[in-house]
Amino acid sequence: MNQYLPLILLGVFLNASAQLSLKQGMRTVGHFAFSLENIMPIGTKVALNPFVLAGLFCYVVSVIVWLMALSRVDVSYAYPLLSAGYIVTALVGQIFFGETLGPVRWAGILVICLGVYLVTRGA
Repeated sequence: MNQYLPLILLGVFLNASAQLSLKQGMRTVGHFAFSLENIMPIGTKVALNPFVLAGLFCYVVSVIVWLMALSRVDVSYAYPLLSAGYIVTALVGQIFFGETLGPVRWAGILVICLGVYLVTRGA
């Protein structure tokens, strides 16, 4: 199963890239109120945002990659590896978006890393 780890990780990184692109897209759109009068102007702004479009594209490709992975490995092996996306998004969020990662979040990330390591070794 470890031979398919690169395929699974590709799916994980595409999924994380989708989240990060959507975050950047919504940063450029800015804060908005959910209201009837905002549906068209904000909806259009979101739908035409290149970061949002890139994020949606990454999601589509990640689903295709994920389907390929699931056709090759046990879901009990592949699914826990999705948590590696938490690590990627937290680190990139800190670097590019200036988000704070305090000691508790770092501890959580280390626990996730340990869990992902154990899942890949137990196959």
